[in-house]
Amino acid sequence: MKIANLLIASPLLALAACSSKAPPAAEAQAPPPPPPQKTVFDTQLKALDKAKAVQRVVDQQKVDAEKKTKEQEDGGG
Repeated sequence: MKIANLLIASPLLALAACSSKAPPAAEAQAPPPPPPQKTVFDTQLKALDKAKAVQRVVDQQKVDAEKKTKEQEDGGG
């Protein structure tokens, strides 16, 4: 008898798990997550971001200088 109940319940559970119902409305209207809390690493992360920005500027200046040098070598200016 237990096997018969198991054989009947298994397909029913599988069908119920595969239903295509929309998610509950509570999840759709969930409030946005709170902003991240400050940590001891915030100042270091800001410094790292600033350093990366400065490096991008320096790299761009290098590319520009190399381009001007190449133009002058080729007699373009």
